[in-house]
Amino acid sequence: MRSKLFVPGSRPELFSKALGSQADAISIDLEDSVVAERKSEARAFVALFLKSNEVLATNKTLIVRVNGLDTPYFPGDVEAVAQARLAMLNLPKVESADDILAAVAVLERTEATAGIDTPIRLLANVESPKGLRFANEIAAAHPRVAGLQLGFIDLFEPLGIDRYDKATLHAVMLTVRMAAGASGVFAYDGAFPDVQDVDGFRAEAAMARRLGFLGKSCIHPRQVDLANDVFMSQEWDLAYALRVLSASEEAKARGAGAFVLDGRMIDAPGVRRAQAVLAVSKGAPPGGK
Repeated sequence: MRSKLFVPGSRPELFSKALGSQADAISIDLEDSVVAERKSEARAFVALFLKSNEVLATNKTLIVRVNGLDTPYFPGDVEAVAQARLAMLNLPKVESADDILAAVAVLERTEATAGIDTPIRLLANVESPKGLRFANEIAAAHPRVAGLQLGFIDLFEPLGIDRYDKATLHAVMLTVRMAAGASGVFAYDGAFPDVQDVDGFRAEAAMARRLGFLGKSCIHPRQVDLANDVFMSQEWDLAYALRVLSASEEAKARGAGAFVLDGRMIDAPGVRRAQAVLAVSKGAPPGGK
C-alpha cells in the first residue's frame, strides 16, 4: 500500500476515477471533507459504491474514514460501510486503547448482523498530543488494529507547530513508527497539503520510507505516482534482501545464527528486515498482525 488516494464521500463522481487510478488503495472520507448537512447523503453514496460490481472486481485496498467515536454519526457510518469488500475502517482522532475497544465493539455487532465473516481491520489515526502519547497502547489495543496513521495538521496546527519543520516531522514519525513496530503493525504517513510542491512531497515521503513507513496518503491524483515511486522497493533493496535470506539459510545449515555478507555482520534483525523488504515487494504490509 505505497499510495492511498483520498476521496471525499460527498463526491461520488470521483469514486470510479479513484478506483481506476494507480493508487494501491483508496480512502473515502465521511469526516472532515463532508459538511454536517451532507453526512447522511455521503454515507449513502459510499454504501452504494461498496456494493457495486466495479468494487467487487477490483484488487485495490478499500478504506473508509468514518466520523469520530465522539460524534453522533459514528454508529450509522459503521452500519453503512461495514461490507464484505471493505478492508479497513479509518478511525480518526484515536486517543486511547479504550477508543479502539469501543470501535471494535460496534464493528463486531455490525458484522454479525450483516453476516460478514472476514473481520474488518482498523487504521487508527494519531493526530493529537494525547494520541501520540498513547500510540503504543493504541497499536496494541486489539488484533484488528492494522496500522497507525499520522495526521499532521490536526496534531500540529492547534499547538502552533510548523507543519513542515523537518526535525519535528522526524521526531513524530519516529515515535509513531516505534509504537507501531512494538505491536507488529504498520505505520502510514499523513497527507501533504501543498499539491503543487512536488519536491516537498517527495522529500517528506522519502523521510517516511527511511523510517520504515508503509506508504503515504495522497490528497490529489498527481501525488500518487510520486508516492508509488518513493515507496517502491528499489531493485538493489530487493536483490540484497534476497541475498541476505539466501545467506541466512546457508548459515542456518552450518548452525550459525549470524553471518557476514559483503563485509557486514548480519543477524536476526537484519534477516527480519530482508523479510520485510520481500513482503513489500509482493504487496504485503511488513510486520502486520
